[in-house]
Amino acid sequence: SLGQMSCNPSFGGIGKGHLMREVDALDGLCSRICDQSGIHYKVLNRRKGPAVWGLRAQIDRKLYKQNMQKEILNTPLLTVQEGAVEDLILTEPEPAHPGKCRARGVVLADGSAIYAESVILTTGTFLRGMVVIGLEMHPAGRLGDQPSIGLAQTLEKLGFAVGRLKTGTPPRIAKDSINFSILNKQTPDNPSLPFSFLNETVWIKPEDQLPCYLTHTNPRVDEIVLENLHLNSHVKETTRGPRYCPSIESKVLRFPNRIHQVWLEPEGMDSDLIYPQGLSVTLPAELQEKMITCIRGLEKAKMIQPEGDLLLMPFTLWSGYGVQYDYLDPRHISPSLETHLVQRLFLAGQINGTTGYEEAAAQGVIAGINASLRVSRKPPFVLSRTEGYIGVLIDDLTTLGTSEPYRMFTSRVEFRLSLRPDNADSRLTFRGYKEAGCVSQQRYERASWMKSSLEEGISVLKSIEFSSSKWKKLIPQAPISTSRSLPVSALDVLKYEEVDMELLAQAVPDPLRKYTQCRELADRLKIEATYESVLVFQLQQIEEVQRDEALQLPHDLDYLSVKDVSLSHEVREKLHLIRPRTIGAASRIPGVTPAAIVNLLRFVKTTQQSRAAVDELPKTDQYLRDTDRLQEREL
Repeated sequence: SLGQMSCNPSFGGIGKGHLMREVDALDGLCSRICDQSGIHYKVLNRRKGPAVWGLRAQIDRKLYKQNMQKEILNTPLLTVQEGAVEDLILTEPEPAHPGKCRARGVVLADGSAIYAESVILTTGTFLRGMVVIGLEMHPAGRLGDQPSIGLAQTLEKLGFAVGRLKTGTPPRIAKDSINFSILNKQTPDNPSLPFSFLNETVWIKPEDQLPCYLTHTNPRVDEIVLENLHLNSHVKETTRGPRYCPSIESKVLRFPNRIHQVWLEPEGMDSDLIYPQGLSVTLPAELQEKMITCIRGLEKAKMIQPEGDLLLMPFTLWSGYGVQYDYLDPRHISPSLETHLVQRLFLAGQINGTTGYEEAAAQGVIAGINASLRVSRKPPFVLSRTEGYIGVLIDDLTTLGTSEPYRMFTSRVEFRLSLRPDNADSRLTFRGYKEAGCVSQQRYERASWMKSSLEEGISVLKSIEFSSSKWKKLIPQAPISTSRSLPVSALDVLKYEEVDMELLAQAVPDPLRKYTQCRELADRLKIEATYESVLVFQLQQIEEVQRDEALQLPHDLDYLSVKDVSLSHEVREKLHLIRPRTIGAASRIPGVTPAAIVNLLRFVKTTQQSRAAVDELPKTDQYLRDTDRLQEREL
């Protein structure tokens, strides 16, 4: 089941598309595979600025799985072994970290052991997973796959705080039973924008892509839901579900007397199934079909059993279903995604309380990088909130925790104008290449070429200056005021919404024509011009935040017993549990007051000054021997 899309057949969206670009900038796979497997590419939020555009694609399930398996199974030096993980192999603590055990591998269901220097758990919805339809429940991580029970029990025994979350999926509908002719048709973008920085185009032409269709719920749908709540144990369950992608039952209860969008999305080029996005439901199967046939265009719709991988279960398969599962409080992990309780154990994905392929991929690539760096005894690779959406995602989880499935949005990000989808490579690829060793030479060279081309292009655009009246003659489409007395640069002209690089190069072919030969370069020059003036102020803000964030908190600070800092018992407990890496991270913990931050800041600075004073003292032979022993122990 490598590459199997468990739920919706799509990648990206608002906020999620940013994560996809950043995963790709660090040489993660999913963006490249999406560019080989998509059947409908669309950029959301087009009416707003490019900083918040949401790259999204419908994906052919079969193609994605085939292409992902081909890539993984042909990766040099990678061994893939299929088997259910039942337990962890743990050893005694390292001398430098007394009281903490260390992960040394996993035990499979057949009793065999796999030893490793680092272990990453990406359990999805499988930890004590339970599938629910109506009042029927069955242990499963998803339809056709058994849950992970032994591993969940081990994690609980180790002291991890365990919570419970839920999610759901809609029924699948037979394509030939839908009346598409009366529905709102949505066509893909032309040209289609790829996810990966390595690709200039996607694998399929816009005219060959499949359309999506939009319909809506109505009052009759609400009636069926409300009349049958007594037959729906999943909705009555107090476990928290996704707030921003809720089931239709949750929408009806939370937003009464409203209509809701239902997107009809194809599951593949040769698939007979349609995925009704927005219609996640866990009513009994017969009631689901009754509800669906009340919706415009679906009056004769037939629910159908999903293809391929989903094995028969002890209840109806063609209906939507809910999944309930365990997750661990993400405040148990550090920004490198290594756990505080167990050395060399890393957690990524839904086990940390997130939802969606994109959030999981973002954590997966960071966990993979840091598990490798840990084995090599190199510093961890950590992204801050000022460097990427991935940094915001991980900082939110490790600092604030979550009580519902966490979903990434652009609104969570303070520096959206700087952290754009178009510049993820310039923000992350060079760090990934130099610090993490996760970026290929091909990607590094591509990013280097793009960076130098952008710098050169901006310099050339600034150097071309004409009077406003001359620009008006050259580009009459641009609303340039002829009353401007000072010369106007080509970069300033490019800021107008009506002007792009193609139009500018027609007006001034030499030397601008060469910057239009690569569509991505031309688009990025336009975006750089658009945000040039406001970015100066935002970069100053980022520098201020980085100065505050730069003050590291001692990793071995015992918040519960230290006497030289005035903190309440509640604040001490929160700092002890979360163990923030910096003052900035500590300030975002709910309940940690500004006064507590000031006291902590004073304590850390005083401690650093004391240590610096000690470092200035003459070093005796005994001191040097003790220092060497401490360094050896830490290594």
